[in-house]
Amino acid sequence: MDKNNRLVRKNLKHGVAFATKFGDFIESSVTRALENHDQLAEELPGNPEKDEWYRVTLDKGMSGDGSEYYIYVKIGDSDKLCIFFSGGGMAWNQYTAAHPVTVGKAAAWEPNFYWNNLRPFTQIFNINVGITDISSSKNPFKDWSFVVVTYATGDLHVGNSEYTYKTEDGGEDVLHFHGYINFLESMKVSKRLFPNPKKILIAGNSAGAFAVPALAGEVADDWYPKTRNITLFSDSGMVLYKKWRKTAKTIWQTKEDIWKPIESDNITLDWYRNLYEKYGDRFRYLYSSSERDYLLSAYYNEIVNKKYKTDKKVQDVYKKQLTQMIDELKKITPSFGVYVDDFKLPIITMGGTVHTSVRELHFAAFTMDGISMAKWLGDAVDGKVYDVGMRLLKD
Repeated sequence: MDKNNRLVRKNLKHGVAFATKFGDFIESSVTRALENHDQLAEELPGNPEKDEWYRVTLDKGMSGDGSEYYIYVKIGDSDKLCIFFSGGGMAWNQYTAAHPVTVGKAAAWEPNFYWNNLRPFTQIFNINVGITDISSSKNPFKDWSFVVVTYATGDLHVGNSEYTYKTEDGGEDVLHFHGYINFLESMKVSKRLFPNPKKILIAGNSAGAFAVPALAGEVADDWYPKTRNITLFSDSGMVLYKKWRKTAKTIWQTKEDIWKPIESDNITLDWYRNLYEKYGDRFRYLYSSSERDYLLSAYYNEIVNKKYKTDKKVQDVYKKQLTQMIDELKKITPSFGVYVDDFKLPIITMGGTVHTSVRELHFAAFTMDGISMAKWLGDAVDGKVYDVGMRLLKD
């Protein structure tokens, strides 16, 4: 190796180390701020106040690393309930299981694929932002009741297994794919607090977006059979992988009615097809994505090229896949509402576009063709379903 190449590698190594330390510093700072300013959600009391976020620790719940598991709830309008499936990456094999997320790794763009526990820092992307923001007059859901099904298991909320994997240092550890049990325990809380809503939005972002079509039928049949006004919304749930069925069946060990409908490399599309075949127009159906999702394109790049990185080439591939997926969603039912955007954030989106919007600051602040996602989603739950940004797919 010549001197210039050695210098480049040395600089890159130092850059990664700095980014990792900076990311870890940010997490520590945010955690201290939340704790010192008494901003952490309290455990749900016996007489909760309206329009306050609370934490509910689930005795039978478990995070991926075996630590405690809790959800967030907010008591608002009892007639309007949002069941929100949080995102947080995924683990589909030995390698990804051994690389959970840390803020430091994420900042340095080192391989990191899923959050494996809940901690103070994770509160900042679970509540009080985007659709869960209770202070913004631009959020049409600020007065709704909420159950936020948090996520720290890497299994799209559908797993039920104990998975032994090799760690980075050559040892062994267990990833608790406990997502489905966490879901069931969350729904018990939901039914107790909100027994008879007239209107339900079942929504999710990222990994939670996949869970929406996988679990919506169960929510409707087993927990809220009397509620007829139900809207489903998946924000940014597309990663093509030829082994999804095997992963769901043998690694996550999901129920048969979850893994069996998987027939292609597009798990979300398969689950929506299966859902519509069973329920037809019982639900309203919505999907959104940015056109060149920087993060999902990196996941796809890892699957096909073993490279956890994003660039214009793989982002262009993502756009083509998204165009095809939306075409297939429209074939399921022409009334499938779609929101496509080209939102960008400096540095963060790495030349591509954002990953999810529904639980981000730009949910109500950014617009596509003059319409924010907040406006579009608010209209949809009121029965006015339409498309936004479809022109982007024709470029």
